[in-house]
Order: sequence, then C-alpha cells, then structure tokens
Amino acid sequence: MSERNQYALLLSGGGARAAYQLGVLKAIATFLPRNQGIPFPIVCGNSAGAINATGLACYASCYHLGLRKLEWVWKNFHTRQVYDSGIRDVFKHLSSNFLSSFLSEQNQKNPSSLLNNQPLRKLIRSHIDFNRIDNNVARGYLKAISINASSYTSHDSISFYQGQSDIKPWQREQRRGIACTLNSEHLIASSAIPMLFPPVKLLGEFLGDGSVHQLSPLSPAIHLGAEKILVIGVEQPERVSRFTDMNRFPSSIAIAGHLLDTIFADTLKSDLERLERINNTIAHMTHKQRQLTDLKTIDCLVVNPSVNFNEMAAKHFYRMPAGIKILLRMLGLHDKADTSLLSYLLFEKEFCRELIDLGLKDGLARQEELRTFLSI
Repeated sequence: MSERNQYALLLSGGGARAAYQLGVLKAIATFLPRNQGIPFPIVCGNSAGAINATGLACYASCYHLGLRKLEWVWKNFHTRQVYDSGIRDVFKHLSSNFLSSFLSEQNQKNPSSLLNNQPLRKLIRSHIDFNRIDNNVARGYLKAISINASSYTSHDSISFYQGQSDIKPWQREQRRGIACTLNSEHLIASSAIPMLFPPVKLLGEFLGDGSVHQLSPLSPAIHLGAEKILVIGVEQPERVSRFTDMNRFPSSIAIAGHLLDTIFADTLKSDLERLERINNTIAHMTHKQRQLTDLKTIDCLVVNPSVNFNEMAAKHFYRMPAGIKILLRMLGLHDKADTSLLSYLLFEKEFCRELIDLGLKDGLARQEELRTFLSI
C-alpha cells in the first residue's frame, strides 16, 4: 500500500448524521474487489466521524469487511445505545448531575452534561478491537489514523494519532499532534458534543468534541503525509435564511442547532477555501520559488449531502425514546421546530438507514469523479 500512502480520508463530525458517511463509503466499495484493502491508508476523524474512522482502521486489510461491521451497527442503532434515554434515567441524570452543577460550581467533582453517554462507552469497548490498528500498520495496510479532540484546558485542537514510526509529532498555533495508542477514551472525548455529553479527563486535560477548536480540519491529514484528501462532510445543501422575523426572537433550541452547524461545517468550509488559495499561489510560483518553501499542492474532493437532514429527521421525531422526547419538548423542540439539533441526536435505525441510503445515492452519482480522484 506504500504507493497509496498519499491518500487520506477525512470524516467530519455530526452525531447521528455520521451514518451518511457510511453510504458514501459503500458507494466506493462498489468499484473495488471484495478482498481490497482500504483505498486511503491515512484516516482522520472528528466526533462521530472518529468512530467511523476507527472502525475502518481496524479492518484496513479488508475494506468491505470494515464497512459491513460499521453498517451492522448503524442499521441496528437505538438511541439508548448512545445515551440514557428512559424517563427515569434522563431526569435522574439531570437532577443529580446537570442542574446541581449550577448550584455548586466551586465544588464540581463530576463532569456535567445534559445527557449521560455511558452507553456509548460500552458500545465502543464491545465493538472495536483497537489491537487491530497496530497489526494493520505493521502489515502496511494502514499508514496512520488520527482522532481529533478539543482541550478545554489549553484551548488546543489535539490530534491523537497512531501509525508508522517515522511520523513525527507536531506543534502549531493552537493545534498539536500527539502519538499514542488509541483507546475508547479518545473516541469518547472526540464525540463529546459540548453541553450534551460530558468532557473526558485525559493526559491531564479536559477534552471535548474534536470539532470545537479545530480551526484547520485538513491539518492532521497533511501532517500525516496526505497529498490527496477525500472529505465526507455533513454541510446541508441549502441554507435557509433564519431569524429574519424581527418581531420574534430565535428560540434557545434553534440557536443550539445553529451552533452545532457552525462547529461541524463552517470551519471545514473555511479551511477548504484557504487550501484553494494556497494551491493557486503555488501554481503561480516558479520551480525555484517552490524549492524555497515547504508548501505543496493538496488535492481535495468533498462529498456533502444532497438533501437537508433536518427535514428527514423531523419525520422520525416520534421514534425518539420517551425520556428524550419529554426533555426536548421542555426545551422547545418538536417535529415542526426550526432547528438542526434533532438530526444530531436521532440515533434510531430508521433514520440512520435513510442517511446511509442517501450517502450511497450521492456517492454513486459521483462515481466517476470518485474513481478518478482515488485512481481506482
């Protein structure tokens, strides 16, 4: 696989929306042999995308098998496998954890969050064999995997990576690359959406969702040696103008969805624009000028959904567990609410299967473009 070590896959975050990524990855599998290894030896992920990335890395020697393992989980998902969702569990957690944190901030001993994601920790530990990562690196099927987390302690974006021994750690303004042996806590930290899920204490820092402080989402893949990056994002196809009625203030739930959209989509879009400017600059440089810099051209192909997830999620609101439906309604969220929040939290198999089917459809529609980009 050494000749393919310039290819990287970047999977962005987005909670339940990450099911869409699996559909696009399945589309790529349709034009690969069944015993083919992973076509992108560098894999990077944020938040829920980090979990997908790790699943692929564990089965880097057989791309189809890795997809089948991930697909089985996504197609049989229930919200209760990600966070406690029963009426008693939800409100017990709220009263003993989240609400009490406002009353005793000076004596805060436990992490506070709106939801308890302990079930996700159990799911990851039972379904992901992290020992396979080293085996795939040693056998040459995988160059590196990077999982991103955000530090509430230092405000840095931290890329925890595991891969070939010649990859050196890096330090830039507000971002670091740290070599490590990945485990479930790295994934829990990377997927800890602010306020919704509790931060994770790791290596003397409090860590949360990898997209929060990640101002340069493409950076980890480039540091790991990528020159061609396939990005599967969750940016919605149409941005409807919101908050334009000056007689009505936006609700808290609408603002929460807006903030999540910003965290998971806007920084990636800005980084892609910056990359395009750098590529254009390099194109106008002479050969001698290029030799005097450490700049290099990076090719990117971005696949985003063709359909708005919010409308899809609204149809499945009634499938949410009773405890979560009551909580969300208390916060002002219902099936007609103008917010993105539901599409991040709706880990129900019917919704996830729709997202996978949409990803497959979008991927197949761009099949020739994907084959050309990946040279397969």
